[in-house]
Amino acid sequence: MHRSHRYLFSSILLTAAIAAPTAMMAATRPQDNGRQEENHRDDKDHNRVYDRSHNDYHNWDDNENRFYRQYLTEKHKTYRAFAEVKEKDQRAYWNWRHSHPNHDHDHGGR
Repeated sequence: MHRSHRYLFSSILLTAAIAAPTAMMAATRPQDNGRQEENHRDDKDHNRVYDRSHNDYHNWDDNENRFYRQYLTEKHKTYRAFAEVKEKDQRAYWNWRHSHPNHDHDHGGR
């Protein structure tokens, strides 16, 4: 009987050793929500959003948020967080944003 406990313990230990890395990889992998934006934090803790249509990054700060709200006002749209907006609407915003540059702010941020 003592011998069967040893095999049982070895089997459980082997199963745990195999399953643990797989479970950890699945738990830490981010979900792709299919949205256009990719949010990143740089070393200065700025939130950066990738604009796929124009192949560039934008710092999403108070200035960008002001532009986004200005865009929504001009287009008569209700505010929704940018990350929640459909991809086609995000693309439309970036197209509008590239035609409304903020020269003082945009040189280092994009």
